[in-house]
Amino acid sequence: MKIGFIGLGNVGGKLSGSLLRNGHDVHVHDLNAEFVAEKVAVGATDGQNPAQLMQDCDAVITCLPSPAASAAVMELMLPHVGPGKIWMEMSTTDEAEVKRIGAQVIAAGGAAVDCPVSGGCHRADTGNIAIFAGCDRPTFERILPLLTTMGRRVLHTGDLGSASVLKVLTNFLATANLVSVAEALTVAKGAGMDLGTAYEAMAISSGNSFVHETESQVILNGSRDISFTMDLVAKDIGLFQDVADRAGVPLELNPLLINIFNDGIERYGPRELSPNIIKRLEEATGLDVTAPGFPAEMVDDEPEAVGAEVIVRR
Repeated sequence: MKIGFIGLGNVGGKLSGSLLRNGHDVHVHDLNAEFVAEKVAVGATDGQNPAQLMQDCDAVITCLPSPAASAAVMELMLPHVGPGKIWMEMSTTDEAEVKRIGAQVIAAGGAAVDCPVSGGCHRADTGNIAIFAGCDRPTFERILPLLTTMGRRVLHTGDLGSASVLKVLTNFLATANLVSVAEALTVAKGAGMDLGTAYEAMAISSGNSFVHETESQVILNGSRDISFTMDLVAKDIGLFQDVADRAGVPLELNPLLINIFNDGIERYGPRELSPNIIKRLEEATGLDVTAPGFPAEMVDDEPEAVGAEVIVRR
């Protein structure tokens, strides 16, 4: 199977790297020519442009920063969709938008999947990230070998669009946890606690979480680097709010998170690293919430392994 991959940024560059590392035939495209050249140097083919990729490849993956970017790329590819072609949307995107474009792909005889990833860029780099996939079952089984190359745990979430709902839901949870971790660490510092001890107390207690085990470490290091920025957080929790509004669910916490990150963007800029949301508290208190002994970036130390489908309990 020839695979097209559009979008070679923080996540897409790593996912496409897993495909290449495992011997897949990958054709790539990105607006940044340097990103394309890096992949070509390790075995990829320069796909030239989105239209050419859809013509040449069996499956085309998009991994882009916004629904608008995906829509613009798909507008170029749709005239070249036909029977046997698969569009795999790995961006974090809007459920309604992926359904709209997916319907056009299906009407042209192709298949459409929303298959966003979750678990951090460090796990995307090793093929150990989690992947959600929304599509019909025959399409899922057709692309499963690709998904289990890029990810460790693969969950078939149901129909097209379902994976995008679950992705923004989990990103909402991660954002809420990031803000609560920032507050907990700042209170620990203000109360005179040793931050290394506070980290371990949280890690072995009911307060532990994936976000604490990862983002707390780069917060305490001071690098705050998880390769994710405040504008992307704002986009994701905004998409979650859209899902809630369409479902008629009145939320209380998410609007507060939106306000917090909008304030962070106003203070520090949209491309500020997302864990630096703690700077709002550091500035308000005059505290430096850092400690020795923590890494500057997260590295996945688990060996790469072939992924598998996660079976839902019934």
